Amino acid sequence: GVPQTFDEHIKIQFDLLALAFEADITRVGTLLFARDLTGRTYPASGAPNSGFHGVSHHGEAPAQILNLAKINQYHVKMVAHLADRLAKKQEGDGTILDHSLILFGTHMGNPNQHVHYDVPHVLIGGANGKLKGGRHLAYPSKTVPTGNLLLSVLDRFDIHQDSIGDSTGRLEEL
Repeated sequence: GVPQTFDEHIKIQFDLLALAFEADITRVGTLLFARDLTGRTYPASGAPNSGFHGVSHHGEAPAQILNLAKINQYHVKMVAHLADRLAKKQEGDGTILDHSLILFGTHMGNPNQHVHYDVPHVLIGGANGKLKGGRHLAYPSKTVPTGNLLLSVLDRFDIHQDSIGDSTGRLEEL
């Protein structure tokens, strides 16, 4: 059956994804926490009565911004659960995480205004030595579309495309 809590449910989903990587059933996986317009609440986030979509349109209200931050922090903790699982599994000369890349992000920089620039993303893992970690890369505001990141990530896996969506180039610093 379906677990009682979302917390249990998402961790099981990430555990299944980690097992699929460990068993070499797949090398690519995608997991969507919830659809964009969801009213889903995340009781374990510390903002138990705030639905994600509603709180994303926070109207600049400090209390709502705080609730959105709590939900976003909760999501990052769930991704950390996956990263931890992959980091604990040996594979060849490293771990599955050393040989993988987790891309975690969103599609809006400011959901209150539906802004599609300055979108935050996190890359976790070594991508088989093709990615240097432990860095924070910041780019000039309103100038770098997410497509540039996606092109750059594909390049790390020897998949070369001319463009993706509104891309304008690659992120050489990556």
